[in-house]
Amino acid sequence: MKRLLLIVLLLASPVWAVEPDEVLDDPVLEERARDISAGLRCLVCRNESIDESHAELARDLRLLVRERLVAGDEDTEVVSYIVERYGEYVLLRPNLEGANLLLWLAGPAMALFGLLMAILFIRGQSSQRRTPDGLSEAEKERVAELMKD
Repeated sequence: MKRLLLIVLLLASPVWAVEPDEVLDDPVLEERARDISAGLRCLVCRNESIDESHAELARDLRLLVRERLVAGDEDTEVVSYIVERYGEYVLLRPNLEGANLLLWLAGPAMALFGLLMAILFIRGQSSQRRTPDGLSEAEKERVAELMKD
């Protein structure tokens, strides 16, 4: 059992990218720094937070977050400062306003548009396949004539 726990801890250790020299002495500030870091994207690793990344830029961003917190900034001020410098791409969960809202809604809108077009196409195809209820007199005579042969 102890071996299994040791193996699990060794396998999970790369997840802890925060270096010991980065950790703040104040546990409350450190917790805030971890919360902020978990929501910021590593610009090198793309889909990892800076809290998980071992990239040098991620380390610089973690240090910047801690520096701003020690300076007395609120969490939102720290995030705004970093977004101002690196753009909204640095946010793992972008804001749902402006152009981002358009991008978030474009996918579902296109899916609904495609579904509507498919329904209209299928309806059009089924209406073209319908046969008339009966034959006209000329058609009946023609069928009778063909049946005699």
